[in-house]
Amino acid sequence: MVDVNFIESCRFDFYFEQAECKNRRKHVLLLAYQSFGVVFSDLSTSPLYVYKCTFSGRLRHYQNEDTVFGAFSLVFWTLTLFSLFKYVGFMLCANDNGEGGIFALYSIICRHAKFCLLPNQQAADEEISTYHSAGYSNRNVVSSRFKKFVEGHKKMKTALLVLVLFGAAVFMTIAIFTPAISILSSVEGLQVRAKNLHRGMLVIIALFLLIGLFVLQHYGMHRVAFMFAPIVILWLLSVAFVGIYNIINWNPRVYQALSPYYIYKFFEETGKDGWISLGGILLCITGTEVVFAGLGHFTASSIRVAFSFVVYPCLVLQYMGQAAFLSQNFSAVSTSFHSSIPDWLFWPVTVMATLAAIVASQAVVSATFSIAKQCHALGCFPRIKIVHKSKWLHRQTYIPEINWALMILCLAVTVGYQDTIHLGNAYADASTTFRKANTAISFSGIACITGIFVTTCLTSMVIDFVWHKSLFGALLYFSFFGIIEIIFVSSSCMRIPKGGWVPLVLSAIFMFVMYVWHYGSRKKYLYDLHNKVSMKWILTLDSDLGIVRIPGIGLVYTELSSGVPAMFSHFITDLPTFYQVVVFICIKTVPIPYVSQKERYLIGRIGPKPYRLYRCIVRYGYKDVHENDDYDFENAIVMSVAEFIQLEAEGGGTLDGSVDGRLAVVRSSENFGKRFTMSESDGNKESSRWSYPASGSSSRSAALQKLKSMYEQESPEFCKRRRIQLKLLDTTYKDSRVKEELLDLMEAKDAGVAYVIGHSHVKAKWNATFWKRLLINVLYSFLRKNCRSPSVGLNIPQTSLIEVGMNYHL
Repeated sequence: MVDVNFIESCRFDFYFEQAECKNRRKHVLLLAYQSFGVVFSDLSTSPLYVYKCTFSGRLRHYQNEDTVFGAFSLVFWTLTLFSLFKYVGFMLCANDNGEGGIFALYSIICRHAKFCLLPNQQAADEEISTYHSAGYSNRNVVSSRFKKFVEGHKKMKTALLVLVLFGAAVFMTIAIFTPAISILSSVEGLQVRAKNLHRGMLVIIALFLLIGLFVLQHYGMHRVAFMFAPIVILWLLSVAFVGIYNIINWNPRVYQALSPYYIYKFFEETGKDGWISLGGILLCITGTEVVFAGLGHFTASSIRVAFSFVVYPCLVLQYMGQAAFLSQNFSAVSTSFHSSIPDWLFWPVTVMATLAAIVASQAVVSATFSIAKQCHALGCFPRIKIVHKSKWLHRQTYIPEINWALMILCLAVTVGYQDTIHLGNAYADASTTFRKANTAISFSGIACITGIFVTTCLTSMVIDFVWHKSLFGALLYFSFFGIIEIIFVSSSCMRIPKGGWVPLVLSAIFMFVMYVWHYGSRKKYLYDLHNKVSMKWILTLDSDLGIVRIPGIGLVYTELSSGVPAMFSHFITDLPTFYQVVVFICIKTVPIPYVSQKERYLIGRIGPKPYRLYRCIVRYGYKDVHENDDYDFENAIVMSVAEFIQLEAEGGGTLDGSVDGRLAVVRSSENFGKRFTMSESDGNKESSRWSYPASGSSSRSAALQKLKSMYEQESPEFCKRRRIQLKLLDTTYKDSRVKEELLDLMEAKDAGVAYVIGHSHVKAKWNATFWKRLLINVLYSFLRKNCRSPSVGLNIPQTSLIEVGMNYHL
């Protein structure tokens, strides 16, 4: 007999799987739609200037159909090989837990090989759930000879870091030129219809658009971001329609140029001039790096769907149609895009071009903020203020220093190279313009291919070190793409004497600044590590540490993940008074994108229990956004320390057994936060309505309480801060000392929290080499004096800040 229940169960499972599959498809399509405005906007605006730049210089003398067809064939196969095959097809697989970009590749390599130069890494970091990618663990795998060679030579590790920093610097350089070039190229179409429009007016229009773009960054793009995807989609459909129209109207035989045979004919006829023109061809892939870097906002499937079914065919049709137009109207090459638009569609497409250029510029600027934040997180960028608001888009950040620096440089490029929008009516005038104009446009191409080459080098290492493929496979990948990229680089180098040196110099400056900061910070950390206070010195003190213990919690910030910093001994030696509870805070970055809240806090104890000394290591990923609310951070620290005290008494450690010596991940406990009551006071209410417990109040003199009350009334920003009071629930403990320690912790929290950080003066040793003195005494000291203070980056309230002066002789 047939089991009816079994049949119904199978039918239910079938329909359930169908519903799940349908939901996944809807999710992929939704992400694919959203990706147009963030990922593909820069790549989609390349048709504005590719052919114009390609046929600059001597290539303008080759006015025949085969040359135009050969140029289109080069564009088609460059776009196919790099954008479609390399990045969308292959590179999206080389992600770091769903994150893309140059730092994602570097972090993967550092986790699977001992290449990382970050000095405060611990064995406990490898126990984070996302530390090892699924299927690519480096445990029990025989290392390749090349991997062992790099691990055994510090200079090779430094060279790898410099390569990554150079790639990041190149990306920042692209962010300078892309907004200027895109917006200039989009508004120059106005001169096609308005012949008498002075080029100075076009420059002014571009400047106003650029200023508006950077000013709006301060307010976040969450209110207008919903328009980005429709704008780019309409732009792509518009250029695809224009391309189809030009193919049918001007030269239907252009489809034959899809054959790589026309590339051979192109170089056979043009020779060296054709090779030099490759600097313009590679502009068709400008923005491809953003596709990989923007992976974290979407999924690989959604990006592949959007690119393969919309972006790629639309761009191919546009480039093909523009080539068909040029094959019959070569004299219009200086305005090829705008001249190829039908008269009845000219103004709508021109408006869409301007909007698409603005969206593309916004995407590049946002990506630059992300790159700078990752450099800062990994200790390779001077201290900057990173702004993130909860109402903004997820993971959107804003960096004021980077924003205004980019704006100034973009405006300078726009004014300095305004000839890019100067159009000549006669061919002779246009050719003269080309020699001046396309220098600015070629900047983006030089920077673009350099960044792509750096990515190829890192991906080859991922194939060998992370995926554990053969060294031959890694070399095969590097040889195939690397040789093509070197050919493009060699062509771009021909433009260096004509102005192409500008992006290289800017990239070198950015890279040098980042390396100097990393070098000085690393030397400073090693000095702290060498001069840290020994546990023997701590144990020679009694439970009062030989000082007067005052009510409150002292959060001592240090970069050390083990030991007591010399700053602490320096403080209590000169001023023998400190707080009744001391927590040494180490905020560090782990080479993974994100660390979950459950695994973020690593808590331990320093010395015997009566000392009330604790260590808290706060671990962030290189793309994590730090907490901006200091009260939330204070409560998280206090609750984590309290949980550690209880778990230590229970002898359970943590539920997952993630323990490093006397350090433990406490938030994995199921009872975390359930043993306290939390009451919140509205900061806008009168301070008299906030009452401290008797123990905390009694420890304060009447004069101090009066001063505190007066300060709160005179400081509106202080009154607006949320105040949360923690209370321990009545719980029976086997050891009464545990409850006493917890009550001491709660009492200290209610009495107040002070933040103690070092105010260091750094100098090189007297016997240091000339280059070291130059790096430390001049360059690193200059960067330290002209960047944000540590308290700003750590979001420390100035009213609770204590700075301890320290001299460093590196």
